[in-house]
Amino acid sequence: MDIFEKIAKHMGPIGQHQKWSHGYFSFPKLEGEIAPHMNFRGKEHLVWSLNNYLGLANHPEVRKADEEGAANFGMAYPMGARMMSGNSKFHEQLEQELAAFVGKPDAFLLNYGYQGMVSIIDSLVDRNDVIVYDGESHACIIDGLRLHMGKRFVYKHNDIESARKQLERAARLVEQTGGGILVITEGVFGMSGAQGKLKELVELKKEFNFRLLIDDAHGFGTMGPTGAGTHEHQDCIDGVDVYFGTFAKSMAGIGAFVASTEEITNYLRYNMRSQTFAKALPMPMVIGLLKRLELLKGSPELREKLWTIATTLQKGLRERGFDLGVTNTMVTPVFLKGELLEATALTMDLRENYGIFCSIVVYPVIPKGLIELRLIPTAAHTLDDVQRTLDAFSEVSDKLKAGHYKENQFAID
Repeated sequence: MDIFEKIAKHMGPIGQHQKWSHGYFSFPKLEGEIAPHMNFRGKEHLVWSLNNYLGLANHPEVRKADEEGAANFGMAYPMGARMMSGNSKFHEQLEQELAAFVGKPDAFLLNYGYQGMVSIIDSLVDRNDVIVYDGESHACIIDGLRLHMGKRFVYKHNDIESARKQLERAARLVEQTGGGILVITEGVFGMSGAQGKLKELVELKKEFNFRLLIDDAHGFGTMGPTGAGTHEHQDCIDGVDVYFGTFAKSMAGIGAFVASTEEITNYLRYNMRSQTFAKALPMPMVIGLLKRLELLKGSPELREKLWTIATTLQKGLRERGFDLGVTNTMVTPVFLKGELLEATALTMDLRENYGIFCSIVVYPVIPKGLIELRLIPTAAHTLDDVQRTLDAFSEVSDKLKAGHYKENQFAID
């Protein structure tokens, strides 16, 4: 079969819906300055779908730093990959400050979070090593696992007994291969809002010889007394061997970093193919990230505001009988019972009649018969935004239970 003919017949699990979903449910265009209130299809909406946790995207000091970085250096500087010609004192300064903040001796900047995690996994292990990972790991972890030529064992999500069983299997195998064991989990699971059981995994080091890598994309900047991450929140900084954080969430930027010992970080500097053969982060972004990190560390009121909004929202939803699953972070999933057509109709009702924009998650990401509306609170939201959302969710929930969305389908113009 011709490759293009095959693709035309099998557009993929998400792509199969693109003819009717494109521009509305997939690839929607939110316009205006990044804020809790933006325009969607010509109307103002209250937006709960942006990972701008600390509200830094349009912070005046951040905007000024971004502008000065672009004015002083241009978008092209530095030219080339870091190893060849793309290094600068500002890149190194940012690495040093990030390492100190998350409690590690050294850090290395990455151009992108997703690409970075894939490449970290690929670099750390060889065919003799075994990976043990959480069953609900993010797609970037899964794609990194696909590059691994050795064995990998999955444990049930946040189930320490399951992790112990998989470590037992891994330990038996590496006795034969002479390799090592890498355990991978997340600090905060972005879909459910659950924290990874980092401290319990660290305790397993008393029984097994392994290294622990955590993806703390959602935890960096939001979790812990200083915002240093979920490993700080759970008081197990030393037990996390390799720490990964992204700039695309709390830092409202682009790129990521990995932090570990000097030896391991240097190994990654010289062996991560996605960085060795890719252009360095542009200087305006690096200058802007230095300012973002300064604000993250020096403005605890931003994190306090985030948690005020998150806890008020979650408390209000629970009091109204909504199922938020197991979240114990700011990520706020709302689970409802319904089918795909009901999910789309409910989401359109929220957007068209209530002016509320939030992400919708359905099967196969979650089980059939469930709808997840995923809310991302930020420090830029207000308590009025929360109240408006609580009232709207109560109304659409009543409509869903009454069968309204089975009988009334919306059409996308």
